[in-house]
Amino acid sequence: MRPTKRLPSILRRAGLIGAMVLALVVLSGCTMTMRQQPRVDPYRPAPFFGNERSALPPVEDTVPYGEARLDAFLYTGQVDGQYVEAFPFEITQEDLEYGRQRYEIYCAPCHGFTGNGDGMIVQRGFRAPQSFNQDRLREAAPGYFFYAITNGFGAMPSYANRIPVRDRWLIIAYIKALQLSQHAPVEQLPPEDVAKLEATQ
Repeated sequence: MRPTKRLPSILRRAGLIGAMVLALVVLSGCTMTMRQQPRVDPYRPAPFFGNERSALPPVEDTVPYGEARLDAFLYTGQVDGQYVEAFPFEITQEDLEYGRQRYEIYCAPCHGFTGNGDGMIVQRGFRAPQSFNQDRLREAAPGYFFYAITNGFGAMPSYANRIPVRDRWLIIAYIKALQLSQHAPVEQLPPEDVAKLEATQ
């Protein structure tokens, strides 16, 4: 009777061993082909193109799709080496609102909500940027601001890879509106604003 009782246990053990052997056989067929494929180390010669280069440079005078940037006014803010005094497209009230949103995201942390250069970053001890409300920047052309946003200025880095071209112009439009709001002549104010101003005096 004892051998009969041990038989199922032996069969189960044999089955388990057989399953393990089968798993090993299956796993041995899995290779790391993609990982072990031939490759070229950086700056090492390669036989691919016949000139020992491992990669070909772009064809001369080619540009990425959608990056032709033929309109210098739009993409550089300059014409004939001079900063443009206007905007490359009409600015609507909706554009100004969108420009305000972009300004508050990208510019207000340093320049402040009124453009005086007193943003939260400055309040935390970082260097203060120039105020947009000084005479020099109030008189600066929109193209000047576009150049600064695109290429950076002083401690400010370039925002070309973070802010699309059109958004840069909308931010500038809002900056110009912000400057006007801080230095608007009284005679240009609507009556209700004049009344509010007189009430505070």
